[in-house]
Amino acid sequence: DDLAPLPTANVVESILDATFWASLRKEEGHSPKISLAFLPPQQAGNPLIFKQKIPLNPGALTKLAPGIERAGIHLGVWIEDDELYIWGTTVSIPNFCFVVDVSEPALLVIKHRRIYGFGKFTNIAVLKGDQVKMVDSQSTSLPDCPPMLLSLLDLTAPSYWNDSVNVLIQIAVSMRAHSRGGTLLVVPSDSSNWLQSIIKPIQYYVQPSFNGLSKLLQQERKEASQIFWQTALKREVEHLGGLTAVDGATIINDKYELLAFGAKIGRAKGKDNIDELSFSEPIEGGNAVVIHPAKVGGTRHLSAAQFVHDQRDATALVASQDGHFTIYGWSELQNRVQAHRIDTLLL
Repeated sequence: DDLAPLPTANVVESILDATFWASLRKEEGHSPKISLAFLPPQQAGNPLIFKQKIPLNPGALTKLAPGIERAGIHLGVWIEDDELYIWGTTVSIPNFCFVVDVSEPALLVIKHRRIYGFGKFTNIAVLKGDQVKMVDSQSTSLPDCPPMLLSLLDLTAPSYWNDSVNVLIQIAVSMRAHSRGGTLLVVPSDSSNWLQSIIKPIQYYVQPSFNGLSKLLQQERKEASQIFWQTALKREVEHLGGLTAVDGATIINDKYELLAFGAKIGRAKGKDNIDELSFSEPIEGGNAVVIHPAKVGGTRHLSAAQFVHDQRDATALVASQDGHFTIYGWSELQNRVQAHRIDTLLL
């Protein structure tokens, strides 16, 4: 089986220690962005191997960081004679491989590669400064847990790039990456009721709806064209994710057809103001609590919660400028809006 070796507690501690201190350094004015994978060279796919082993320490990581900061490139780390060393780089790692990512100073994400091929890694813990957030897979026992959260916690069936839930996760990652904040509303394709919750005129109404991503997801493709299809999918996801940076909400239907962007959300006629929702985070201690929507975030969050309160067959994804990311959906069992903060799983 293509399973990665399990690191000991001492190995994990040593890797985290070196990575944390490296994250606080700078190389030519830039903070390092690095990804470390614990595996021997023979388990890596087409590895780039250094002639000499490089001891794992903050200085070495800082020096190497500029050359490996692109997504998907990992520094290979292994142990010999009780000493950790960097053996080279790889873009292919085995299932359940232990990975530590650094994307900003003092922010470390511990994750492993999903056992099912493509898509997001599964996050295990997030260390930010002196805070440690452990991902809690038991949070999915909540009523009406959204499929997107189940997928991020790796508790669903095999997840591939063309899986609709997985594509939504990729859009969420893209939304969060532009750091401008944004709202994505996902509405039913067989209804136009969502228009009741949008202030007219809609500044950027798309007619006919743009189906670039939708058409791509419907394509049948052969194994040989898989890499080209993935590249095209990433391009369409980035296109859609980029539109969410425009002030107002971006609206797509459940077939991933773009309907509008820059739309202003308003309370639907005859609907009450939302005054409470269930808020949770899939980390230890992040149990659901009933709070006022304004406590989740600012105007963007409040309007998204109101939209889902009025349009109960819709879902709202909200990215904040501070990096927080929240899914809003309606819970039939609780008869209220549910808000799940999932940025811990998107890092």
